[in-house]
Amino acid sequence: MSLFYLLIVAIVQGITEFLPISSSGHLILLPYLLGTQDQGQAIDVAVHIGTLGAVILYFWRDVKVGLAGLPRLMTGRTDTPGSKLAFLLVIATIPVILIGLILKETGLSDMMRSPAVIGWTMLIFGLVLYWFDQKSPAEKTETDWNIKDAIKLGLWQAVALIPGTSRSGITITGARAMGYTRHDGAKISMLMSIPTIMASGILLGAEVIGEANWAMMKDAAIGAVFAFGAALLALTLMMRLLRSVSFTPYVIYRVILGVVLLGISYL
Repeated sequence: MSLFYLLIVAIVQGITEFLPISSSGHLILLPYLLGTQDQGQAIDVAVHIGTLGAVILYFWRDVKVGLAGLPRLMTGRTDTPGSKLAFLLVIATIPVILIGLILKETGLSDMMRSPAVIGWTMLIFGLVLYWFDQKSPAEKTETDWNIKDAIKLGLWQAVALIPGTSRSGITITGARAMGYTRHDGAKISMLMSIPTIMASGILLGAEVIGEANWAMMKDAAIGAVFAFGAALLALTLMMRLLRSVSFTPYVIYRVILGVVLLGISYL
């Protein structure tokens, strides 16, 4: 893999992982647009590790609280902020793991990797995000997150297994539909990404670990570093802008890209 293409993959993954515009959709489209072979699962794992590092660093205070609560959660108690946060993140991650395994074992996950599917999901779920962002109240904050909402957001997150949906986009949509503020809904979505990316990385990593070689490891390390930088920048900008800007700019981008992809696919 050329260094140029590797950097494009890493930067695209980093920027799109936390913006509500679908990282997986963009990574699937890259080979089509650039006329190259798919970058492969090893690079996918590496750039996901990079974005994982970015979100952990950005939300380190919350991550530290959740980690401190794990021992208490292991005893079955959720009576501290840390153990409650850890418990809710576990609950919210279960649906995407179970449904993801089903899709992988049945081969449906590979069947959905097409520009047409990405075009439809970009368009449809972009409009759904716009509707709930504009029509839903902004009454709840992160302190209102509870087990009922964690289950609901976990189911919303599972929809992101359809390429082009966007994990962050669909969970932010779900949070806004439940009345969370833009900023706090996005924060919950980002925290939910941590165990989800970890689970995805472990699953994909187990498949490619036997194929690892020095050249692949070097490419993976470069991809992880650049994905980390791009993700941290994109995450920082989005979280700051959400205090004064809606999700409409991302919706416009999704709609335009969705229409273009559908045009390419059907015309």
